[in-house]
Amino acid sequence: MPLYEYRCLDCRKRSTILVLSLSNPKPVFCTHCRSPRLERLLSRFASPKSEEARLASLADPNTLSGLDENDPDSMARFMKRLGDETGEDLGEGLDDDAESPEAGSQDLD
Repeated sequence: MPLYEYRCLDCRKRSTILVLSLSNPKPVFCTHCRSPRLERLLSRFASPKSEEARLASLADPNTLSGLDENDPDSMARFMKRLGDETGEDLGEGLDDDAESPEAGSQDLD
């Protein structure tokens, strides 16, 4: 039973949906706004980790190397990694901030 990822064309949020039958698929809806207007995304392969392995990975001191709590880019990268390790979707904005080279370089004045 595969999991498929979709992006809603209305609210632009990502949803992961379990497909119980490939031969008789049910209509899919956005898990956030219930819109039927979804586009399927190419998702990465997921290898399940135990809760213990995820927590051990986060507790590793190397995880915090290079972390600067005063740098928004550094914090965005750390939060993205934290979300990846825990399996939580922290939102599209965080993904954009963590991957954008100019994120955080704009003046907030």
